[in-house]
Amino acid sequence: MSAADALLEGLDAHQRAAVTSTAAPLCILAGAGSGKTRVLTRRIGYRILSGTAEAERTLALTFTRKAAGELASRLGRMGVRSRIPAGTFHAVALAQMRRRWADRGEHVPALLDRKARIVAPLLGKASGNRATLLDAVGEIEWAKARMVTPDTYTAAADRHRRTPPLAAVEMAELFRRYELDKRKRGLVDFDDLLAGCAQAMEEDAEFAAAQRWQFRHLFVDEFQDVNPAQHRLLRAWLGDRVDLCVVGDPDQAIYSWNGADPTILTGFADAFPTAEVVRLDSNYRCSPQIVTVGRAVLGRRGPLPDVVGPPGPVPLVRAYPTEESEAAGIASMLRRAHGSRRWSQMAVLTRTNGQIVALQRAFHAAGVPARVRGAGFLELPEVAAALADLAKVGGHPDAVSSWATALEASVPEAPADRRPNLEALVGLAHEHRRLDPGGGPQAFRDWLTASTREDPAGTRDAVELCTFHRAKGLEWPLVVLAGIEEGLVPISHATDDDDALAEEQRLLYVAVTRAAEELHLTWAEQRLFGSRRTRRSPSPMLDDVETACQALSGRTEPDWRSGLDASRRQLRAADAAAARRPKAGKAVPAVVTEADEPLMDALKAWRREAAKVANVPAYVVFHDATLAAIATRRPRTSRELQALPGLGPVKAERYGDGVLEVVAAHAGP
Repeated sequence: MSAADALLEGLDAHQRAAVTSTAAPLCILAGAGSGKTRVLTRRIGYRILSGTAEAERTLALTFTRKAAGELASRLGRMGVRSRIPAGTFHAVALAQMRRRWADRGEHVPALLDRKARIVAPLLGKASGNRATLLDAVGEIEWAKARMVTPDTYTAAADRHRRTPPLAAVEMAELFRRYELDKRKRGLVDFDDLLAGCAQAMEEDAEFAAAQRWQFRHLFVDEFQDVNPAQHRLLRAWLGDRVDLCVVGDPDQAIYSWNGADPTILTGFADAFPTAEVVRLDSNYRCSPQIVTVGRAVLGRRGPLPDVVGPPGPVPLVRAYPTEESEAAGIASMLRRAHGSRRWSQMAVLTRTNGQIVALQRAFHAAGVPARVRGAGFLELPEVAAALADLAKVGGHPDAVSSWATALEASVPEAPADRRPNLEALVGLAHEHRRLDPGGGPQAFRDWLTASTREDPAGTRDAVELCTFHRAKGLEWPLVVLAGIEEGLVPISHATDDDDALAEEQRLLYVAVTRAAEELHLTWAEQRLFGSRRTRRSPSPMLDDVETACQALSGRTEPDWRSGLDASRRQLRAADAAAARRPKAGKAVPAVVTEADEPLMDALKAWRREAAKVANVPAYVVFHDATLAAIATRRPRTSRELQALPGLGPVKAERYGDGVLEVVAAHAGP
């Protein structure tokens, strides 16, 4: 048996066809668990060992350094890695441009590794808000990935229903100033490498010929994640040749919000009429029961594709009275499962980072070791920015309460994807206030750190906690999907956009198919958002999941309904107990039906000056909702002022005299 034929051992018929195909271009559509990376690396190895490709002329493109390392490692085990370049689009473009600049004797521009270095000064005082800064950087990166210029940004943002951190016109101007400042300093960013290399290939025939001679056989992994800028460069590298192989899965396209364009994969056959498309439908990861649920999430019925793994338990959906009982229930479930599994064989996935905090605390209480994949809650930019604002308001115990009230009022103005995390932070602040009424900002910060602590980094055997997005490409024998509720799955801001809703559907499919053997889905009838405990409903996507599970088990109703009446009785009892508790509070002045507009304008002018003197964002002084309450109720004394939302002794002492002076100046005759 030849070395090339040895690479075909253990492949199924579809995988073998993908590895040995002589078609060019070739598109391999590889579903979840179908052995995508295995097929890609074996195809590269097979072509080299069979003599249809030269190792030195082969280029394998990935999207992360980690993926490039995995590809290199697998190729190395085949004995061909040492001669095959494998890297990201940016890394290859940088290497080519460096050679071009050197060959032409041109000045080599410095590489700007962090856009924030330029964007922060351009934002001015707003750059003190780390979340605004990172959102602005992200918006510039989205625009450049989509080949949008400052002049076309406003129209593009409207067309793609973007919600930039600044008004679209202001964002376009910031983008323009960023590009000008960057050029003045002689810098290029990573996105410029893609555009510059593509332009050089398109305009410089000699440079293009040299690169196309060097790389004659192109392979691209995760092709559903390609953005228009990368695709332009890929087409430039390819030229009029057709020796291209791409691998991807349209059902796992979950990054269009970040610039990726899945239609580049789905339209591959139209772009290359001579292309062959091979489908890998067999699933080697998941049990038939999990594959059935995954297909149901995508709205697919009919016979299953070939599922190689053994059968497993029917996935279960559980409802809990509250998010706290949900987290505790999951912890108990994992402790029971630990009798036959290592902790590291289990994961809990959530749609948002904010949901992870309740899980961390419940796991710690239950003695379940856990670690968070990616940034921890306190490291999230919006959370870090809010806590930085808290550090500016002094050490009085009431400072946390006033800060939390102002923060909660500002949540609707935050980018949609950051709101759940800010609401989680507000909820934690109110909980700390109940536990430690006299605790100030430092006590709250210490409590937060303790509440979100992880097990030591050296603890390898721990349950993984991560979001759906971060789970892509990973797998565990047992997976719990928590918080599968309307407003979270799909996320609330995606429900009025058909494309965004379809991406949320694919995102849930990705989460479901991270489970190999056992899958649980949970939701809570009540969840805390900021200071409000709200009634919740199961995600509409659970309807298809339950239908599939009923068909698998022969049940006639969803498995969580049997416990739902008891859960509701618990909630009614808790509500009744709360209603019986005495309501201690401050006297509230009589309510006027609407705010006094001239007074509101005067209050905003006063707030601008107060914020400038304190060197803090305006909302740290008072949020608009607080000013509206002042302009509506027109307090005359410090006591009346403190009875309003967003106020307390600290703010009354610091700003009360100024506010009351403004109100008095606008008193009626």
